[in-house]
Amino acid sequence: MLRKNRELRQTSETFLLSAILALSGGFQDAYTYNARDEVFSNAQTGNVVLMSQHLMMGDFKIALRYLFPLIAFALGVLVAERISHRYKNASRIHWRQIVVLVEIVILFAVGFIPVRFNLLATMLVSFACSMQVQTFRKVNGYGYASTMCIGNLRSGTESLSVYLRDKEPGALRKAMHYYGIIIIFALGAGAGGVCTLHLGFKSIWISSALLMVAHLMMYKEKR
Repeated sequence: MLRKNRELRQTSETFLLSAILALSGGFQDAYTYNARDEVFSNAQTGNVVLMSQHLMMGDFKIALRYLFPLIAFALGVLVAERISHRYKNASRIHWRQIVVLVEIVILFAVGFIPVRFNLLATMLVSFACSMQVQTFRKVNGYGYASTMCIGNLRSGTESLSVYLRDKEPGALRKAMHYYGIIIIFALGAGAGGVCTLHLGFKSIWISSALLMVAHLMMYKEKR
């Protein structure tokens, strides 16, 4: 029975594909922070804090730098949900692959946007990130986020607590999934910071390449 459940699990929910998405997600956050005016593409809580701070200080122009990526993030969720609804039963291509393809195109285009248009670049990356977080929400059956850490940290620590109390192997396995995703996200962020320093705003193409790998993996998607 366990073997059958593993066979029927969707490729988009496997740890390997989730790891690639987390690697790309961490890369994107480091990219926009280091190359695009210190604005986060994924960590919208940080953008809210910085936006509010600058509003209170009367720096309205700088506050907008954080407001527009927030709006773009919300729009990305909306678009991803609409794609899911419209192409959920498509036979030739899985709807998640469509979302990833849109991400790839957007991030590739961002690599051509000069620094004087950093706001536009950050908005586009935020839009792509939100499509990803809306589309990929499970790893081996566990709910998770591939572009941020706070929820994964909470869920992983909760599962670790259950294991320490009840010695339930499944809880430890679940905790390791969450902590693994966090570590891979951190590796992606570190790589993003280093690559941005050496390659500049074109380094986002590395994230596009990672997403292309994820897209190709999903041709083996199980419905």
